[in-house]
Amino acid sequence: MSDVAATGPGLYGPAVLPRPRGPVSAALIQALRRPPHDLPSPPADVFAAVDPIRDEDLQLTLFLCYELHYRGWQGVDEGWEWQPSLTALRARAEAPFEQALRRLAGPLPVVTPEVVPRALAEVVAADDGPPLAATLQRRASLEQFREFVAHRSIYHLKEADPHSWGIPRLGGPAKAALIEIQVDEYGGGRLERMHAELFRTTMSRLGLATGYGAYLDAVGAVTLATTNMISLFGLHRRLRGALLGHLAAFEMTSSLPNRRYGNGLRRLGLDEVAIAFYDEHVEADAVHEQIAVHDLCGSLARAEPALIPDILFGAAACLAVDGIFAAHLLRAWEAGHSSLRPAVATARAA
Repeated sequence: MSDVAATGPGLYGPAVLPRPRGPVSAALIQALRRPPHDLPSPPADVFAAVDPIRDEDLQLTLFLCYELHYRGWQGVDEGWEWQPSLTALRARAEAPFEQALRRLAGPLPVVTPEVVPRALAEVVAADDGPPLAATLQRRASLEQFREFVAHRSIYHLKEADPHSWGIPRLGGPAKAALIEIQVDEYGGGRLERMHAELFRTTMSRLGLATGYGAYLDAVGAVTLATTNMISLFGLHRRLRGALLGHLAAFEMTSSLPNRRYGNGLRRLGLDEVAIAFYDEHVEADAVHEQIAVHDLCGSLARAEPALIPDILFGAAACLAVDGIFAAHLLRAWEAGHSSLRPAVATARAA
């Protein structure tokens, strides 16, 4: 991997606008450089013939729109966040993306509220995703591990933020459970304990640039899809069940992979400071799993049984998209080339 300059004006963003990846994202980026105005409506079938999970133009378009609800973009007028023609464009990209996620999730069982925790466990047990964590633990090179961390920085540098959209959408026991999990994610209000900050330290120890969005141009559509999926669920109240199901699956499948990631870094000679992010998740997520399955999803299922199908959908979609992401990395490495986009390689910190 050659070194390139990091994007982003600083550690905490907002990030600079990325390079376009197709006609829709190119037109949107050009528009965002100007004051808010009406966008021309794209053809109704603009994303009709693409694979929504892997299409670079669609996924970057969604990421551009969604990031306006997080930290925004450097130099972009904040009035764009709710500009009607932009939200209409976003909806045009969201529709095929959501349809693709539902196809990936496949048919799911119809269950009663008291069975939801067991149904979630069965969804996770049935997952047979590629062995990315085992590969990183046992044989990945340092450069491959750096690539993995660069990919994951798109989510981990804003870890927990997408799921926090669920807090104002809930009440009662489910709300309390989500807050309990999120308080840990945000380090109990201590900057140095925030999971995003622990991940930033890992990046620094690996010689990677640590600015927010530093590797946005380097990662492909499948990486963007892993984060766009959570934003889709979080920004639509109707998908709050999917948001919580996603979080449950995320927590249920976290402890063992993070133990393997940490052991992989130990094998490569990294110190305990570099590994603290992964060690933290081994312990914290074992607790979060029980809260997410029983107190969060179980409570929501009892309070709103109509959301049970979406709870299971969110969990299954989480596992399916993470499997596509893992397969992408492993295929690239097995072929002897980088998993990052060909024109861009990871940056080392200055």
